[in-house]
Amino acid sequence: MAVLHLTKDNFDEEVFNSSVPVLVDFWATWCGPCQMIGPVIEEIGGEVADAKICKVDVDAQPELARKYKVLSIPTLMVFKDGELVKRESGAKSKEEILAMLV
Repeated sequence: MAVLHLTKDNFDEEVFNSSVPVLVDFWATWCGPCQMIGPVIEEIGGEVADAKICKVDVDAQPELARKYKVLSIPTLMVFKDGELVKRESGAKSKEEILAMLV
């Protein structure tokens, strides 16, 4: 499944109404660590079938960044059954990101 880009208009539908876990990567184009994990997020999006992989550009979606108190990026969040269950900041390895989905 391809990585889904979230906006304030589709966030609730894609995250809270999902029947599978949802990984959300809060990122920005100017962020070095975000650029490091970007390809890893894309790779995971192409490999994982039992979760939804999403990205939120904090510059384009400042309302979502504020709502979820994203103070540093990248920030990765996992939602299950509409609830935030895991939150990590900083660049992570592919293995660490996949472990968040378990």
